Amino acid sequence: MPFLVFDEIEKETVTPKYSTAYGELVTGEFIEVGRLGFKAGEGAVEHAHPHEQVMYVISGRLSVDLDGEHAELGPGMGFHARPNQKHKVQAVEDTQVISSKHVIDGVGHKI
Repeated sequence: MPFLVFDEIEKETVTPKYSTAYGELVTGEFIEVGRLGFKAGEGAVEHAHPHEQVMYVISGRLSVDLDGEHAELGPGMGFHARPNQKHKVQAVEDTQVISSKHVIDGVGHKI
């Protein structure tokens, strides 16, 4: 179906190997988009993956370490992780993001 209502998509923990991100995922042939949430203090341990990723903060605050650099991001801000670039995120407060990864061999966030 080409039209999406994110509030009607079943929520799931999308990257349990690295992260506590919980929310809705939509997977296409080449791109996957998630509306994900982190509770304060939660996030993703330092990791890298072959997927290029863009994360955009909708609400809350996110502390991000990206390949040796650090920033605290709020609404309207985000980051771009290149393939295999180390990154780590931690929610400073309850935070909601849009996360997009390209799909490799049918896999996006669920690595």
